[in-house]
Amino acid sequence: MKHFKRSLRFASFIFAILLISVSCKEDKKVAPTPPEIPVVDVIQKDVPIYESFVGQVYGQRDIPIRARVSGFLEGIHFSEGTRVKKGELLYTIDPQPFQAKVAVAESQLAEAQTAMVKAKNDLDRIEPLAKINAVSKSDLDAAKAEYEAAVAYVEASKSSVRLAKIELGYCRILAPTNGVIGKTQAKVGEFVGQNPNPVILNTVSLLDSVLVDFYLTEADFLGLAREFIKNQQTVTKKRENGNQSQVSLILADGSTFKYKGYVKFVDRNIDPSTGTLLVQTVFPNPEGLLKPGLYAKVEVNMDVIKDAIVIPQRCIMEMQGQFSVFVVSDSNTVNKVEITPGYKTGNMQIIKKGLKPGDKIVIDALQKVQSGLKIKPTAAKFEAIYQSAKN
Repeated sequence: MKHFKRSLRFASFIFAILLISVSCKEDKKVAPTPPEIPVVDVIQKDVPIYESFVGQVYGQRDIPIRARVSGFLEGIHFSEGTRVKKGELLYTIDPQPFQAKVAVAESQLAEAQTAMVKAKNDLDRIEPLAKINAVSKSDLDAAKAEYEAAVAYVEASKSSVRLAKIELGYCRILAPTNGVIGKTQAKVGEFVGQNPNPVILNTVSLLDSVLVDFYLTEADFLGLAREFIKNQQTVTKKRENGNQSQVSLILADGSTFKYKGYVKFVDRNIDPSTGTLLVQTVFPNPEGLLKPGLYAKVEVNMDVIKDAIVIPQRCIMEMQGQFSVFVVSDSNTVNKVEITPGYKTGNMQIIKKGLKPGDKIVIDALQKVQSGLKIKPTAAKFEAIYQSAKN
């Protein structure tokens, strides 16, 4: 009996040990390894603030080529879309009607000069006779008047010749400036210089630098135009020193034009028909990439927020107008924190309230975490881009 009791106690002891061992193994299964979650640091830095406006590109000078006389277009002496030099022959208009006008005007001038010579000879004969009273004073006055009229007619005829030659010169249309010429709005053989045929044959644009015009609404005017006017002297000094102001151009394909521009002027009044204010900027265009008529976004550096708190936009959650992020504490515990966002800049977001420099926040794993979860934070690879975007 005693032997049986000892065996029972020994069996109970072994069973207890096995039970504890199994329990420990189960405890180890209940406490899994904390998940690795990517995090980024909250940054504090000076952030430039931009405003974006849709603008249109114009040549520094867009000079229309007009037919200044009416006639049949005889020749086109250039290749469309190429560069032309000032004084280069562009078009010729049939000169024969104008050559005839010149001939007629020169003939009238010759007649006038002949009449003037005759009147002068008559006057030279009458003047000595008038001195000895061989002719009346009225005859002398008439001779003088006839001579003066002949002189005036000669001057008028000379003017007619000059005008006829000027009109003949207009049959040769020359480039008014260096630049790029566009498509001709007429064909050889067409009658040009009056409707319905085009009066403007073409346009030559000087494109070494271009103008980009955009418009401020009345709502934007008080804030933005005030900044333009206030900084006008600074912009001028920067331009004189070769350091143009922070005006960028975003092209239609989303790329940023590699040359910076500057604000040339802000118009003096708001257009009452549109309720907008014209602002004109200038951009260098040495490679000729920008063409008149292009639309692009003008980005103007309006302000700099000092010591701004900045985080990636991908870290932010939004629900019913409330914004929050997951902040990782010193003990690697995730906590949900409400924030107040400010301006967006590129892929970054300025935070007005809720975070401080050095805080670690969860990025790209927002669906995998919740408040109170312990994690193993890992530094995420993230390229911050600070670029314009209106909030």
